[in-house]
Amino acid sequence: MTWPITGSTGLGSENSRNSHSKKRILTESSSVEVAVPRDRSGSFEPQLVKKGQSRLPGFEAKVISLYARGMIQREIRTHFEEFYGISVSADLISRVTDAVIDEVKAWQTRPLDQIYPVIFFDALFVKVRDEGTVRNKAVYLAIGITMGGTKEILGLWIEQTEGAKFWLRVMNELRTRGIKDRLIAVVDGLKGFPQATNSVFPETQVQTCIVHLMRHGLSLCSFKDHREVAKGMKTIYRAEAAANRLTEFEQFWAAKYPSIAAGWRRNWEEIIPMFAFPPEIRLLIHTTNVMESLNRGLRKIIKTRGHFPNDQAATKLLFLALKNIEKRWKAAPQTHSTAQLRRGAQQDSHIGHSDA
Repeated sequence: MTWPITGSTGLGSENSRNSHSKKRILTESSSVEVAVPRDRSGSFEPQLVKKGQSRLPGFEAKVISLYARGMIQREIRTHFEEFYGISVSADLISRVTDAVIDEVKAWQTRPLDQIYPVIFFDALFVKVRDEGTVRNKAVYLAIGITMGGTKEILGLWIEQTEGAKFWLRVMNELRTRGIKDRLIAVVDGLKGFPQATNSVFPETQVQTCIVHLMRHGLSLCSFKDHREVAKGMKTIYRAEAAANRLTEFEQFWAAKYPSIAAGWRRNWEEIIPMFAFPPEIRLLIHTTNVMESLNRGLRKIIKTRGHFPNDQAATKLLFLALKNIEKRWKAAPQTHSTAQLRRGAQQDSHIGHSDA
């Protein structure tokens, strides 16, 4: 009813509200009880569920859409009650969203391309109830850059801890799903990642995120020196003779900030792969910014939740959120750097003849 309320009557009318009538409406795979407003004269015509209507198309899609935006069950129920006059049970909402699980399983096992010139790996953390205790769990994500230059989310994995054993399982899964050898994996200090990756993909070049390395370096120095220290670190990864630039940086800041250069040297084997490529390709692979952008979008969705009841609930929401994010990703024009990576991949006979 759309009348302003004065007692139980409609303003300027002899008519008035007369409670609700209940009817059961069929959705795509279930039924829902609808509370339809009534008036005393019988002239009210409901708009969402019309008189005589017995089916409600699009209901489940609407529930999933609201869930994907981060709404919890209580908020979804309130939304339907306030906007549509529909009483929706928590059990029905749970059944509708649980139907996504089969889609998640299919997505997690779908075949992948043979070649992704670059794959980015990163993690964000969510709170999940596990064995009666709320724990911080890592959600690991992988984004591949396709041969056409577009982004594709390859998978997500929820784990309590990371390590070589976990990453070995992930790499074997990616290989089973169709990825061949020879790719660049861009990461930010994921424990056990290089060893596990190279045991499955021996030709993979593991590239550490330079931006994260620079941020760590800046955290070790005084704020007043940030500009000069950052300038010095940039000369390292932008130089052709990077090792010489690192030595110069180390000597210049040795007395004041010796730990900065030491951090670069500890990670040197994962820093140097990008120096085999021209500067324009280095800009593509020297940072996990593409992952950070994705993670920001996911955090907006999950920030209103205290914690998830289990891993499956977290996976459902993250999967739906990722689907929405991928829809917004438009096929980017092929950049010069991507084109060069593509030519390099196509010319690599090792890829072309790898066993599945």
